Amino acid sequence: LDTFQLLFYACVTSVVLLLSIIIIQKKVLQLFAAMRRHWKITMIAGFLNPCLYYLVLFEAYDRLPAQVAQPINITWAITLTFMSIIFLKQKITMADIAGALICYGGVVIIATQGDLSGFASSDLIGVGLALFSTIIWAGYWILHIRDPREPTIGMTLNFMVALPITAIVCALFSDFSIPREGILGAIYTGLFEMSVAFLCWSMALRLTDNTSRISNLIFLIPFISLVFISQVLGEVIYSTTYIGLIFIIGGLVYQQWSHTTANTN
Repeated sequence: LDTFQLLFYACVTSVVLLLSIIIIQKKVLQLFAAMRRHWKITMIAGFLNPCLYYLVLFEAYDRLPAQVAQPINITWAITLTFMSIIFLKQKITMADIAGALICYGGVVIIATQGDLSGFASSDLIGVGLALFSTIIWAGYWILHIRDPREPTIGMTLNFMVALPITAIVCALFSDFSIPREGILGAIYTGLFEMSVAFLCWSMALRLTDNTSRISNLIFLIPFISLVFISQVLGEVIYSTTYIGLIFIIGGLVYQQWSHTTANTN
């Protein structure tokens, strides 16, 4: 699959799943009511995620080894902090700056495999796209903070808005003819990358009595991902990937710990 085909067929899968959930939950009337009442935020959110975000992210993954693209992508939490200063008028702290420097130091290590001269041979467009995806994702979550829609309804509306857009993009830059293996891959992506994971995450946050404990589990993702990248994709994981990943996770943990300590005091 090319990027445009993957995005379109994964969106189709997500729309089918999410609409099925809405029908089972008997929220169809709420869905249409939310669209009428909140059509502006629906259009903006649907354009950001899944349209623009996944278009950029999939292209980054197409250009880069997964062990490079995935760790860069998780630095969106740092990007969110700096964008919150602009859009939410939050104050920056020295911990934020230190965490960012540590994280992006890890990005440099992973992208160059520890050799700064490796920048010349690395796919700078791919690295740039992976970093740009963090800006889009952080922007989406800033918008999500002020989103009055119920999460499942909001997500369903986002994908319904995105579907015709991704269809037009696919028609303009690719085509709709793909092999059976491509369909299976797109269905997997639509389910586990775009839909089910976020629904499970939302349910976990609603059910837990300790949000921070649940949130900390996100730091397991990149390390578990390396197992899949190695065993499923067959990529040889470089030692610099582990080193860079430790820097990234260390920067994120330090930033979160500093904020928690400050709030406690």
